[in-house]
Amino acid sequence: MNSWYTDVILPIPLAHTFTYELTSDQATLLKPGFRVAVPFGKNKIYTGLVYKVHRKMPVRYEAKPIDQVLDDGPVVTGEQLKHWEWIADYYMCSLGEVFRAAIPPALLLESETLVVRNDSFDGDESTLKDEDWLVYEALQYQSVLKVHEVASIIDRKHVLPVLKRLISQGVIKVQEEVFEQYKPKLVRYVKLKEAYNSDEALQALLETLHRAHKQKKVVLTLFQLLAGAEEQVALKTLEEKSGVSPSVVKSLLDKGILEDYYLKEDRIGFDGGTTESSKQLNPYQEQALEEIKDHFRSKDVVLLHGVTASGKTEVYVKLIEDALQRNEQVLYLLPEIALTTQLISRLRMYFGEQVAVYHSRYNANERVEVWQHILDAGEKAQVVLGARSAMLLPFSRLGLIIVDEEHESSFKQFDPAPRYHARDAAIVLGMMHGAKVLLGSATPALESYYNAKTGKYGLVEITRRHGNVLMPDIELVDIKEKHRKKRMKGHFSDRLLEEIEACLEEQGQVILFQNRRGFAPILECQTCGHSPQCPNCDVSLTFHRYKNQLRCHYCGYHIAMQHSCMACGSSEVDTKGFGTEQIEEELRALFPQVKTGRMDSDTTRGKHGHEKIINKFEEREIDILVGTQMVTKGLDFANVRLVGVLQADSLLNYPDFRAHERTYQLLQQVAGRAGRSKERGKVIIQTFDPLHQVLQQASMNRYEDMVSDQLNERRQFRYPPFYRLIKIVFRGRDYNRVNEAGEWFSRALRSGFKGSSVEVLGPEFPPVARIRNQYHKHLIVKIPLSGNLRASKTMLKKIGKSYEAIANFRNVRLIFNVDNY
Repeated sequence: MNSWYTDVILPIPLAHTFTYELTSDQATLLKPGFRVAVPFGKNKIYTGLVYKVHRKMPVRYEAKPIDQVLDDGPVVTGEQLKHWEWIADYYMCSLGEVFRAAIPPALLLESETLVVRNDSFDGDESTLKDEDWLVYEALQYQSVLKVHEVASIIDRKHVLPVLKRLISQGVIKVQEEVFEQYKPKLVRYVKLKEAYNSDEALQALLETLHRAHKQKKVVLTLFQLLAGAEEQVALKTLEEKSGVSPSVVKSLLDKGILEDYYLKEDRIGFDGGTTESSKQLNPYQEQALEEIKDHFRSKDVVLLHGVTASGKTEVYVKLIEDALQRNEQVLYLLPEIALTTQLISRLRMYFGEQVAVYHSRYNANERVEVWQHILDAGEKAQVVLGARSAMLLPFSRLGLIIVDEEHESSFKQFDPAPRYHARDAAIVLGMMHGAKVLLGSATPALESYYNAKTGKYGLVEITRRHGNVLMPDIELVDIKEKHRKKRMKGHFSDRLLEEIEACLEEQGQVILFQNRRGFAPILECQTCGHSPQCPNCDVSLTFHRYKNQLRCHYCGYHIAMQHSCMACGSSEVDTKGFGTEQIEEELRALFPQVKTGRMDSDTTRGKHGHEKIINKFEEREIDILVGTQMVTKGLDFANVRLVGVLQADSLLNYPDFRAHERTYQLLQQVAGRAGRSKERGKVIIQTFDPLHQVLQQASMNRYEDMVSDQLNERRQFRYPPFYRLIKIVFRGRDYNRVNEAGEWFSRALRSGFKGSSVEVLGPEFPPVARIRNQYHKHLIVKIPLSGNLRASKTMLKKIGKSYEAIANFRNVRLIFNVDNY
C-alpha cells in the first residue's frame, strides 16, 4: 500500500513546497492549514504549513518524516491559502514569503543550536587553540552551551569558525532544540477548598482563625467578593481588597484552606461596554450611505470621495452596524498605526469588545491572541481594525472591507517580500469571500478615481463638511519674496507668525508640517564645503540635536556631532536645511510661553508613542504640534484652527512620477486638519514657487483639475493607470557586478519583448544608489493594459531563472516589485 505524504509550505524564500512522509494516523488528522515541525537542511527544524495531503512520492529526493504535529486544528483557513496563492502569483514571490509575512512570529517554532560535549573525544587537548580550549574547558563543567554563551566565553561576536574547528576535531557536537514562542497569559485565581463550602464548616474555620486576624480577614474578603458580583477571584484582587501581604495568602494556601488555579486571559482587554449609539447622519451623509448601498447591489467595490471632515467615519459606522446585524466580519484597514489610536476609542464606544486591533506595534503574543479570535470567529473579533498586515488574517465570514485613506502609499509593502499593495489585495480578498469593499478618501488615488469614473467601481461623493463648516482658507506665501524683503524669522514668514499669534490669542491650536525629521539634513564646512557622509549609504548624515548626533536615516549609523571639519579641520561648520527638531526649537524661542510638541518617528518609538502625543494634543497640553507626514493623515482635532506648511517645494521636486499627485494629496490632507468643528480654518503654505500649477490647484481645492492634468501626462508618458509597472531591482555589494547584472538582464528583456508593446526602461541607479553597503540598480518594465500581464510575468520569471544560473551574478540579488507605486 502506498505511503501518505504532505506538501509543506516553509517560511523561506524558495519557490516550491517540500514533501514529507506521514504515518496513516497523521494523514487522517492533517488537513491544509495545520502547522507541523519539519526537518530541513542540516539539523534545522522549521515550522511548516500543510498545503496538501496525498499519496504521490517525490521523485527527486527521499521524503523525510515530519518531526511533530503542532496543532489540534488548522490555524490557516482554505480561503486564506487561496488568497496567499494569489498574492504569491501576482506579486511574483514565493508562497513561503507570504506565509512568513502573514503568520504571527510567535506561531513559528524557533530552533536554537546547542553546543554539546562529545564524550568520545580522546584527542590531545594541548593542540587546541586558546579560544577552542576555553570552550572545551567550559563544557567540562556544563555539558550543554547555547551559541550566545559560547560567544560571551570567547568574547567574540562571530563564533562559527571556532565551532567548525571544534566539530572537525571531534571535540563537540551540535544539535537543535525546538521551542514554542507563544506563551499564553495565565492569571492565578483562588477559592475556598470544597470542605469549607457549607455554612457550618465556614463558621468553624473562622473560629479556628480567631487569633490569626489577617488570615481571617482574607477569608471574609474572599467570601464577600464571591457573594457579590465576582464569579471568580484573582489572587491579586484578593490581596488588594483585603489589604494584606502575599505571605498571608500563602499561609492559607499552605494550610489547605485556600486552593489556587490558573485561567488563560487575553493580553489586550477591553473592560467597558458600548457607551454610545451611532450618531444621526446629516442629509449629505444619509444620501451617501444610500448611494453606497445602491452601488453595492451591482458592484463589489465603491469609492467614497468625501472632502476632509465630511464625516466619512460615521458613514462607515452605519455600514459596519448593518454587516454585524448580518453576522458578518468587518475588516477596517488604515495606512498608519497613528490613525488607529483615535479610531479604536471611537469604534469601541459603538461596538465595545467586538473590535479587535492588529498591527506591528503589538507584541508577538498579543498578535497570536487576535489571530485566534478571528480564526474562531468569536465575539471579540467581529470588527478587525489594523494596518496593511491585517488583510492577511484568517477571516471565515468576511462581509465588508473598508480601506480608509486608500490613496496612501503606506499601503504598499516595499521590503521584504511579499511586496503587495494592501488596497488591491483587499479588493481580491473581498471577491474571494463575496464581501463588499469600500474605498474612502478625500483625495483618492488617480487609479481608484479613474476606475470609478470609467464604471469599474461605484462612485459616491460628499462635497460638504460636517455641520456645514466651510473648507479651510488656503493661502500661499512666497518665501523667496519674504527673504528678499527680510521678513523671515528663522524659517517662519511674518505672515505665518501673525496667524500663529492670532490663533493662540483665540485659544486655538496649531499644526505645523515639515516633511523631514531631525534638526538639519546637512552639516557643511564653510571653508572646504565638505559634509559628513554615511560610510554605508550614499547620503549625508542628518544632525539630531536632542542626542547631539549625526545620524543616517537609512541604516542607523551615527557619530557624535562634529564641531570641526572632518576633512580640513576648520571650526567653521554650519547646518543646511531644517527638520522638525529645528522648527520646534525656533518655536520655543519665538513663543517661550507656549507649549509645543513634536510628532515624528523619533518621538513615537514606543508601543503607545503615538497615543501619548495625540492624547496630550487632544487634552490641550500642547498648543503647537510640529510633525512629519504623521500629522497629515486622518487625525481629528476639534480645536485646530491653523495649519502651517513650512516648505512645500521639497514635496514637488521628488524624483517620482507621482510627485505632483502626492503633493496635492498631502497638502489637502494636512489642510483638512484645520477648522473641523465650527469656525473656518486657515492654512498657510510657504513656498518658493507660489505660481506652481499643483500648489494653485491645492489652494483652491480643485481636485478634478489636478486629476485631469495628471491623467493627460500619464497617458502621454505611459504610466498607471494606463500602463502597469514592474520594477526590477539588482542589489549587491560589488558595484561592477551589479552593473553587469543590470545590463545583462535588460538585454535579455529587450530581446524577449522584441516586437511587443512592452517597454523596458533602464537600467539606472536610483538617487540613493548605495544603502547598507549594497548597490541598487533599477529596471522598469511598462506593460499596457491591453497587453498580456501573465505572459509578461512568465517571460520575466523565465529570464530570472536563466539569470540565477549564471555564477558571476550569484551575489547580486534579483527583486521583482509589481505595481511599484
